Amino acid sequence: MKISDHHKDTKDTKSSLRVLCAFVVKIVPPIITAAIILVLWSIAVKASGTKIFPTPTAVAKAITTLAEKSLLWHYIADSLTRVFTGYAVALVIGIPLGFLLGWYAPLARAINPLIQMLRPISPLAWMPLAVIWFGVSNAAPIFLIFLASLFPIIVAAMNGVRNVPPMYLQAGRNFGLTTPQLMRRVMIPAVLPRIIVGLRLAFGIAWVVLVAAEMIAVDSGLGYLIIDARNAGKRYDLVVAGMLMIGLIGLLLDTGIRKIEQWISE
Repeated sequence: MKISDHHKDTKDTKSSLRVLCAFVVKIVPPIITAAIILVLWSIAVKASGTKIFPTPTAVAKAITTLAEKSLLWHYIADSLTRVFTGYAVALVIGIPLGFLLGWYAPLARAINPLIQMLRPISPLAWMPLAVIWFGVSNAAPIFLIFLASLFPIIVAAMNGVRNVPPMYLQAGRNFGLTTPQLMRRVMIPAVLPRIIVGLRLAFGIAWVVLVAAEMIAVDSGLGYLIIDARNAGKRYDLVVAGMLMIGLIGLLLDTGIRKIEQWISE
């Protein structure tokens, strides 16, 4: 074996070890934390002698039962479909509107007060109207998710455009760029990191609103699972199972958005 080949193999081995160590350091602490919580949870339930709050084992059995009946996957699919639909509509409307409000000051002076008035209103406050307008259907929670996502997206895009350094725009104009070209080549790259942060926050709000909306306006989904399990025999193992699934899926979705944020920022 050549000396150069030996050095290459050694370098590859060290690189692999570094990657493995980084993976272990990243994964092991959350696993240990989760294990500690499960142990404390089990001890607390047994020590209290409660017959209402379930043990981790009972919750795990409930999740397994739902999965075997395909109800779990059906509810997850319904919830994800609703949240992504409402969120996508908010993206299509919110980002262009935010850009326009940030770019054209007169338009912002006309519309921004209305946005700032509607923004503090909880999307759940619209639930009675949503049920009246759309009935018990997918349209009601999708509408609430749309409202929950829209205003954070508009504000993030608008503030991002306003905070672009003027020298960037002046440099673009000096090169003879038109307004559409300035938007495409200067504004969007400068604003994108701020918009991504707004999108992440908006999605977190949308996921919370989805669960609350499903408790009233539909007959499927993870939110419906929780309220139905409570009403139908007080199955608190299913209630906690639904809560855990909501948290786990929310974590996975937030992690995905953060990965996209890191990729764009690089």
